Amino acid sequence: MSARFKIICLFLFLIRPLAVHADIPVIGEGQVKVDKKLLCMDVEFLSDSLCGGRQAGAPAAFDAAAYICRRLRETGYAFEIQSFSTGLGKVGRNIVATPAGILPSSKPLILVMAYYDGLGVLDGTLYPGADSNASGVAALLALSERLKGRGDVMLAFVDGHNSGLSGSAALAERLRGRKLSMVVNLDILGGTLAPVDKYWKDYLIALGADRYSKTFEKCNEGLMLHLYYDYYRSRSFTDLFYRRIGDHKEFLSWGAPVILFTSGITLNTNRPDDTASTLDYEVFSRRVEFIARFLERR
Repeated sequence: MSARFKIICLFLFLIRPLAVHADIPVIGEGQVKVDKKLLCMDVEFLSDSLCGGRQAGAPAAFDAAAYICRRLRETGYAFEIQSFSTGLGKVGRNIVATPAGILPSSKPLILVMAYYDGLGVLDGTLYPGADSNASGVAALLALSERLKGRGDVMLAFVDGHNSGLSGSAALAERLRGRKLSMVVNLDILGGTLAPVDKYWKDYLIALGADRYSKTFEKCNEGLMLHLYYDYYRSRSFTDLFYRRIGDHKEFLSWGAPVILFTSGITLNTNRPDDTASTLDYEVFSRRVEFIARFLERR
């Protein structure tokens, strides 16, 4: 047996106890305050057949709206229902929430939004819309807990996304004249089926957020998400999703600072396969934790 081999064996023997007993940190361990089980519960309810795919103006969508209102009431929020025409002969309902008992702040408003409607039932087939966009709604409900007591924050659960963005247009009209310090749109946040880089499933796309990169570094401590400021490195897709088809579009035209947080579309998006079981709740919770930290700093 060579001296070199003996040295290697001795080295491995000495470090073995350290490898077994060392307190090796797990990504996000002790860092994430967001409740994974609650995220899952919200997504499962909203994508259940009871909510019928949440088509704007459909009777089953009322169950989704009622669920959101109940969750907000439990968290301590007051809310208003803004009715509007979807343009298809149906009435949509935006849910606009502020913390109960908190006087409005004189500061410019931070608007955090997510659409809750889906495609519904088409030709007898249910489109659950778990990631698109029950995940965004679940994220917004989780954020409501972290943002309680903020008189400068408004939460908007928007209907009519799949009816020509009619709900966000109605919301923009309601807020016309209000000064907005920031608009945050949560649009598809729960999946890891289409990572930007195939080896990094713990990622988050934040369009319009380049200017906050230094703050993002601090918010990402312990979470170790891979952050991207474009849409799959495509200028044309970044422009499409940021400037043309999102519920934040109207506010962007006002010149308000807008961030779109997303995990991107997948092969399940807008298909019957978009079910609650396909989401990655561990990564999802870290994404929501990251967004909460960022908003708490605003």
